[in-house]
Amino acid sequence: MKNIVFISPNFPDNYWKFCSELKNNGMRVLGVGDCPYDNLKPELRNALTDYFKVDSLENYESVFRAVAFLTYKWGKIDWLESNNEYWLERDAALRTAFHITTGFQESDMEPVKRKSAMKAYYAKAGIPTARYHLVYDLEGSREFAHEVGYPVVVKPDNGVGANGTYRLRSDEELDFFFATKDPSVLYIMEEYVNGEVRTYDAILDSHGNPLFEIGNVTPSSLMDVVNTGDNSLYYYVDELPEKMRDAGLRTIRAFGVTSRFVHLEFFVLREDQKGLGKKGDVIGLEVNMRPSGGYSPDMMNFARETDVYKVWADMVAFDRCTLPDRKARHFCAFAGRRDGKQFLLSDGELEEKYRSRMKMVGRVPDALSGAMANQMFVAIFDTEEEMKQFFRDALTCK
Repeated sequence: MKNIVFISPNFPDNYWKFCSELKNNGMRVLGVGDCPYDNLKPELRNALTDYFKVDSLENYESVFRAVAFLTYKWGKIDWLESNNEYWLERDAALRTAFHITTGFQESDMEPVKRKSAMKAYYAKAGIPTARYHLVYDLEGSREFAHEVGYPVVVKPDNGVGANGTYRLRSDEELDFFFATKDPSVLYIMEEYVNGEVRTYDAILDSHGNPLFEIGNVTPSSLMDVVNTGDNSLYYYVDELPEKMRDAGLRTIRAFGVTSRFVHLEFFVLREDQKGLGKKGDVIGLEVNMRPSGGYSPDMMNFARETDVYKVWADMVAFDRCTLPDRKARHFCAFAGRRDGKQFLLSDGELEEKYRSRMKMVGRVPDALSGAMANQMFVAIFDTEEEMKQFFRDALTCK
């Protein structure tokens, strides 16, 4: 029986499904987390053979000791995973320490965590990216901003999501950024790209071949959602455009990634942009070597009438997918309402109007609400126009 250590199996709260499918595939699932065992969901407790509670997952030594104990008790660990961007480097360090070869090692982290290091791999894939500058001093940053023209975007070179990301429109805003930025963080500055964010999401086998593929679209800027406290929306498309599939596969080959759930982000240009391309061209944004966050795995399931938790667990256990392709294709829409706003339709009215289409309704955990707002509605549609009307109904304020 193969042993897999799953780090933080209780958060996000839908990740118990990964553990359950691993158990169903005959694997011994060993959890490490900071939540008391009795507070875990019954479904998660049922999926775990063993669980080691640590005081803090931030403490590497504590987590190391937990994995060491589980290794002593159950034998060699075959897999270790969290499927979580926040723990990606921690996972790699633990795999390296315990000689677990079925995933990224510490030496693999630079190009998959540092946005500046990703650029060379996008270039290898033949995909252009925004010009950039590593932010060390004000003079050099101002010179770069004048070269590419305002606005520019600054964000942590090694960061999660849109946290700490800003659009600067002038020398004055650049000066303020330098006066207030975290001095312990290395930032990257990029020319602004007027593009719609689209993704290539896939579960890859040990040869880098996709067992499952899908893509989503974020029409509005996630950076603005986080920084302005706006409502949130994105959706999974009914059909993955061939140009997005081509860009995703080329990126996978360039990075050499295998045996993972991946979430690759691109811009599709809204207009011609000098030095980057023509309207409709695909531009590299960043790679995320884990599932798209929050409830995205569930949305993938709704869009394709499948079970990506099962597909991922099949990849881990068998290096193949055992589910049939049902050929179902829907748009799956996420609308996130921000607390304190007055909407034309109340939560109850919106839920009633789209009752036949609604798949999920609920509160977004505080840890995810910066990007996803506070109250979520997830629904499926067969046409793009139906989906757009849903977004108008869900997010139009009085």
